Amino acid sequence: MSIAHQASEITLPPVNPGCANLLEFLCRQFPRIAPEIWQARFADGKIHWFGGEMVTATTPFSPSRRLCYYREVVAEPKIPFTEQLVYQDEHILIACKPHFLPVTPGGDYVNECLLMRLKQQYQLDDLVAVHRLDRETAGLVLFSKQPNSRAAYYQLFASGQIQKSYQAVAALPAGQQFSVGQKWQVQNRLEKSNPKFLMQQVEGEVNARSNIRLLEVKQGLGLFELQPFTGKTHQLRVHMLGLGLPLLYDKYYPELQPKEALEFSQPLQLLAKTLSFIDPISGKPQHFSSERQLQSWSD
Repeated sequence: MSIAHQASEITLPPVNPGCANLLEFLCRQFPRIAPEIWQARFADGKIHWFGGEMVTATTPFSPSRRLCYYREVVAEPKIPFTEQLVYQDEHILIACKPHFLPVTPGGDYVNECLLMRLKQQYQLDDLVAVHRLDRETAGLVLFSKQPNSRAAYYQLFASGQIQKSYQAVAALPAGQQFSVGQKWQVQNRLEKSNPKFLMQQVEGEVNARSNIRLLEVKQGLGLFELQPFTGKTHQLRVHMLGLGLPLLYDKYYPELQPKEALEFSQPLQLLAKTLSFIDPISGKPQHFSSERQLQSWSD
């Protein structure tokens, strides 16, 4: 059993959905977790109000209060790759994460994630990820170190004031002509598919925009630069798929593959390569680039 070193938080709804106590609420909120597990967590003191006040299974529902609990998984996967510290100052830290490592706890991962690794290595209890990368994607992630300046960095992403570029590798379809420097502008609407963690292109108002450029060609593969102007889930993967260029080793697109043991020899060929922005605190232009290379291109 692997238990999270730090608590997760959930804010109770402002209106009681019909729960007499906290046990009923948690069972309704997390239906995949058996009531017996929640009862054991209450009994072991692994659930409390934000601030430290302990609760029990029969503690009444309290609208809008923040509840803390410690996630557990039976067997947490270990990711045998290391992150790289790219930059840090008083307010931010930028790290380059490897493929397969999640940014924050979730699913089968409670401690084996970039956030927890950085917190422990640099003793930064207030560290928070300002944005996310898919677990399958490698590359740059920006973290906030200071609660009093955090909102300014969140706003960079919310207002589109940060420029990001990715690199990706895809097989070039036989019989089609491609030239280095070739560009595509992709604009469409993406919405959740089935299962809901997948995305699909649908008719309607545009909500996803990307620029794509072919950088190099070798042995039937293309190295692409991708610039997203919006931040929809799996946007770059779906936009490349729409061009007939699904990313190499993608387990989701064009066809969802069965969940199997991690295959570390075939990481998704997608890398968050650069971040550029005007620092909202210092006012200085900032540009960061990952030294990491995509496996299929560096071989």
